[in-house]
Amino acid sequence: MSTAIQLPRVPSLAVTLQGCAWIDTDGEFHTPTPAEAAQLWANEPPILCHRVWAAQRLRCEQHAAFDLLELFAFVHPAVFCVPTIPGLCAALELPKPDEDADSLAIALMDITRILLGTLARLDGQEQKRARDIALPMARGGWLWGASVMAALGAEITPTDTPAADLRGLKVWERLKEWEDSAPPPPADNLPVSDKEARARLTELLGSGAERRPSQADFSAGLTHGFAPRETADAPNAVLAEAGTGVGKTLGYIAPASVWAEKNGGPVWISTYTRNLQRQLDGELDKLYPDPRDKARHVVIRKGRENMVCLLNLEDLLDRAVREPRAMTALGLMCRWVEKTRDGAMIGGDFPGWLVHLLGRPHSIGLTDQRGECLHAGCAHYGRCFIEKSVRRARHARIVVANHALVLVQAALGGLDDSYVPTRYVFDEGHHLFDAADSAFSAHLTGRESHELRRWILGGESGMRGGIKSRARGLKRRAEEVVAGHTEAEHALDALTRAARVLPALGWERRLGGQTPSGPVEKFLMQVQHQVLARVDDPNSHYSLECNPLPLSAVFEEILPDLDRAFEDLSGPARGLASILRHRLSEETDTLEASLRTRMEAMARTLDQRVLQTVAAWRAMLKDLETGTPDDYTDWFGIERVDGRNVDLGYYRHWIDPTKPLAECLAETAHGVVVTSATLRDAGHNEDQSNNDSAWDAAALVGGTKHFAKPAVRTAVPSPFDYANQTRVFLVHDLNRAANDQLAAALQSLFLASGGGALGLFTAIQRLRDTHARLRQPLADAGLELLAQHVDGLDTSTLIDMFRAEENSCLLGTDAVRDGIDVPGQSLRLIAFDRVPWPRPGMLYKFRRDAFGGSAYTDRLTRMKIRQAFGRLIRRTDDRGVFVMLSPLPSRLLNAFPDGVVAERIGIAEAIQRTREFFRKD
Repeated sequence: MSTAIQLPRVPSLAVTLQGCAWIDTDGEFHTPTPAEAAQLWANEPPILCHRVWAAQRLRCEQHAAFDLLELFAFVHPAVFCVPTIPGLCAALELPKPDEDADSLAIALMDITRILLGTLARLDGQEQKRARDIALPMARGGWLWGASVMAALGAEITPTDTPAADLRGLKVWERLKEWEDSAPPPPADNLPVSDKEARARLTELLGSGAERRPSQADFSAGLTHGFAPRETADAPNAVLAEAGTGVGKTLGYIAPASVWAEKNGGPVWISTYTRNLQRQLDGELDKLYPDPRDKARHVVIRKGRENMVCLLNLEDLLDRAVREPRAMTALGLMCRWVEKTRDGAMIGGDFPGWLVHLLGRPHSIGLTDQRGECLHAGCAHYGRCFIEKSVRRARHARIVVANHALVLVQAALGGLDDSYVPTRYVFDEGHHLFDAADSAFSAHLTGRESHELRRWILGGESGMRGGIKSRARGLKRRAEEVVAGHTEAEHALDALTRAARVLPALGWERRLGGQTPSGPVEKFLMQVQHQVLARVDDPNSHYSLECNPLPLSAVFEEILPDLDRAFEDLSGPARGLASILRHRLSEETDTLEASLRTRMEAMARTLDQRVLQTVAAWRAMLKDLETGTPDDYTDWFGIERVDGRNVDLGYYRHWIDPTKPLAECLAETAHGVVVTSATLRDAGHNEDQSNNDSAWDAAALVGGTKHFAKPAVRTAVPSPFDYANQTRVFLVHDLNRAANDQLAAALQSLFLASGGGALGLFTAIQRLRDTHARLRQPLADAGLELLAQHVDGLDTSTLIDMFRAEENSCLLGTDAVRDGIDVPGQSLRLIAFDRVPWPRPGMLYKFRRDAFGGSAYTDRLTRMKIRQAFGRLIRRTDDRGVFVMLSPLPSRLLNAFPDGVVAERIGIAEAIQRTREFFRKD
């Protein structure tokens, strides 16, 4: 069917660093000033790309617009593009436009024509589905509505039956339901030989690929982690460091995939960052080039908080009926849900920039929230993306997950079911210590205790994320489970009554006003008093911490009441879980399958969510009287962001969290591979390649220190010629306290490199101040400046934009430093604002004392510098400059690769040398 394309007869607006272009409805070009362009936009909605960024550049309010990102998201749901005009052109395989505003404005019409033409060419069924979603969007006021409906061969007609016209938005009804299958048989224990690993690697690389002996050696060196376990509770572990450029990802995919195929069991590959998870997903296309095979054998597992909840989506439909303006967001979400691979909104195929356009409540606010899942009681349970991924993972060959999910699963003996893997590969292994620290900590804080109340009692009065919480309390979730069983009903009633001692909504306001309600809030208020009394600067913008001991005398009156309240909470929870398990064993003949599933899930979550949490809190309170056990460190703290209190309470962490990590993994794991480009630290004036202490530090960071069987160690150096490909300048003549000097230095360095620059900061406030100083001068020079914690975009999207725009600059903190891959000219300069010393908090203080004093401090700092430097060279033809804008002690110079000479020079010389280095290109 051929359909005429009806382009909207509206202007086009392109906003660049150098100026603006406005093409009016008669095709005439205009070059308004930013203020004039803002006024033209206010008078008439134009076609543009990314209205939020356009408004920021014009320094005006957002107005209605024909945003091409919305049209792209409708036409190509679950497809990535960089949210710029060149990015849209690249995604649509159009020629890259020139960078001047006129060329970009012309490209807007080309993009519009291509996108509407794609809709017109959809086949019958696809066109009908798109039309059924577009119609209510158009009626709700979507500016693209008329053009989209025309391209789909339809008109926007009035209706007397609005409910019928909403059927197309009920996309969950068209999703395929999962089917339960028999549990897979236990995996075999056949080993993987060096020869098999090398052969598989050759297959993955293909016949035309460059052969890298170091990559093959790395792959073969991992096979011990896939050998049969010889002793219970003693997994075969491998610590493997592979320098940047070795090809680590395919190196471990090779033996992992051989083991999975030979033994009929999955290998779980875990990463720390979402960027690497996405990169790893792409590399697995080489293992399974057929998408159908890949869908059968590869599963991406994410935590519930990363996945869309279909019940939340249905709730958005109900709101959109009452608020037509929400129809645009609902329609775009429905288009994505129809096409998404696995329902992952964070780190999946959901475009991060849509959050910027639609707002959090209408986008990632639809993720599964802790405590809101109804499990088998949900009408969408059979189509739930989370439940599908859980079941697919049991039968997969490769499961890609993240450290947080894997470690919580190991700690709890399974999350969504009782399945726990036996073979692991931990990439970005240098983050395992931090991931374990998070997984095995306990926080008795306002936020955590309020979340537990919400889990038990459900959403009370108030709002969550701008929308009313739909969280159903435990009593409502358990109605059918306990119905007719008097003992269970009484236990549930007792639990919900006991939960009212936990902080209700508004606890922050009550603590601020010195009017606490209940024993938990009284405890938290005294924590707040003690912290403010004992810190040096109570008005600091940063988080405040103090040692709980010696305890203020007022706690003697509070602690007994608090402990009784927690006992009142855990008693009925324990009783209810016991009743449910008893019924599962005693009523086998009468319980329906769906009811059994709900009972099992509820008993398990009562253990995990209530009993384990409250037991940890009670143990902490007891230790306030007797003293903290040797393995732990405790502190009272007030968490602040930009000087605003966001949480406060009593915190407990393991001094060495790899102890519980090893204990949990040893119970089930048969093989563990821990790999990273930065596992070892050479120490001061030591040869890293022959240094046992460097490997000992790697065992601590990588989590294998406490395994019963020591890990096999293997290292493959980077193939890059860092001495010739890089320069390292250590600047010694800047005033660290003068932000204007820092900004001026970065500005000159960024201009000397011509962009392609990453500025790394150790403090968010300094980053923001520098961004404000640099934005306009760099714009005047034609350099785009992106910034984490400023631009509002998620970090992954910022990095994608930085990668796509070769001469752009990016300011960021730790999340930008770790796990990003920006090869080529897009990253040619890295500048650190200060030496990245550890934050001097209570946890650091105790670990410093436990792990070697100043040597521990230096090791942490060297590793951060190594990780940052590793971002600079990603290919054999890359060249780059690394600048530290503060003095770096000589004992930290081993952070740089062998052969790299770090030169101590002034800022003026650093700028000149940087300019000269890139002139050679």
